[in-house]
Amino acid sequence: MNRQTFAWNRSRNKLRQEIRWIEFLSKAGLFLAALVLFSINLGNLPLQADEQTVSQVAKEIASAPFDSLRWLFPTLQEQPYLERPPLVHGLIALVYSLAGSNEWTTRLPGAFLAACSVPLLYSLGREIFAARMPSLFSAAIYLTLLPVVRYGRLAMLDGAVLCFEILTIVCIVRSRRDLRWALGIGVGLSLLGLSRGIIGVIVAAIALLFLAWDTPRLLSSGFFAIGALLGGAPALAWHAAQFLRHGKPFAEEMFGQYFKVIDGYAIGLSWHPLLEILKSSLPWLIFALYGLRLAWQERNWGWAKLLLVWIGVLLAIVSLFSTRHVGAIVPIYPALALAGGAALAEAIDKPVDRVYPRLWTIVLSLLTLVPIVVCIGFYFDVNFGAFVAIDYLAFLFLGALSLTWAVSAALLAQRSEQFILVLFWGMYVSWLLLVCSSHWIVFLN
Repeated sequence: MNRQTFAWNRSRNKLRQEIRWIEFLSKAGLFLAALVLFSINLGNLPLQADEQTVSQVAKEIASAPFDSLRWLFPTLQEQPYLERPPLVHGLIALVYSLAGSNEWTTRLPGAFLAACSVPLLYSLGREIFAARMPSLFSAAIYLTLLPVVRYGRLAMLDGAVLCFEILTIVCIVRSRRDLRWALGIGVGLSLLGLSRGIIGVIVAAIALLFLAWDTPRLLSSGFFAIGALLGGAPALAWHAAQFLRHGKPFAEEMFGQYFKVIDGYAIGLSWHPLLEILKSSLPWLIFALYGLRLAWQERNWGWAKLLLVWIGVLLAIVSLFSTRHVGAIVPIYPALALAGGAALAEAIDKPVDRVYPRLWTIVLSLLTLVPIVVCIGFYFDVNFGAFVAIDYLAFLFLGALSLTWAVSAALLAQRSEQFILVLFWGMYVSWLLLVCSSHWIVFLN
């Protein structure tokens, strides 16, 4: 009676086990690759100005008694610190209490959360794309984006923001088929709100617009609303407590900083966000733009709706309010990585006689010259005509970057899909060489 009746049941179970193992190994590999890149040499250079502020707030939290509520109402030089919520500072303070205060322990929590964001982005790709390939491409692009490497290694809160943002979007997408994930949406928004308040508001707007376009029935579900509100209660409670304690100065300091210009506040179009994205996202930006065009063509699909809303809302906000706050631009990079992954996956699915966009080859060819010019500029100080003492790993990084882009451009011209692997591997190795050097902050900045 216990004998198996149908042979294909065993095959299906074996297939599911194999798929689970592939998924586990993919996520574990991405996490380890990110952890290595974000944690090597974290403590070999002094803290930057913004990092010193974060460190000082964390030190005051760690040194204060628990019942003083300093972890809830942080201070800077014994004065109320109203510029940022205290979640990441509290995590750093916890590490201080366990391992002491230094550059490595200051940057470690942000680096760990940034490393977690890479497999999270892969999971998001698996939710919105029908195949595994665009998910892997998206995670690889995200891992090797300059802003992600920069904010993943510096204690500037943005690594945590990226992690919590992607976690929230994963919960949003999964809630379409399981309402229990609505609680996860609220938790993700709480984590964002307790890390960088206004980013939580922006991601909530993205969620509402996406669901209104893609799955409007969820917005009329009481269970969905209750779950989201329960999860978001901690952030709402903290902001309410801060407002009751400090009043209007808290609101102006917490939210007004993103929309300040030289003479106060202004509303008007600004090219600064686009220029910031352009200079920090190459070469992946050229593939992301192609992916956005593909998303517009397939805007009836869920993945396309998500990317169009995600990128559109962020660009509109940071451009309309003329903000020059770089942190307001950071949440756009996961969406650009997903768009680039979709473009590369679509490109390799073309027939053997495929022709890649000529712009890809042109841009990569021109980028090949950039590391060479930078290398010459650092070798000879153009201001004083003196030799600039930079270790050989920094020069090796520039050489590897130039070689990667040159070989990728050549493979593109030959219509070889191998350019994708060369580009991924070359970019990752180049960043590894950079972070192993003693000048990685100079180049990342």
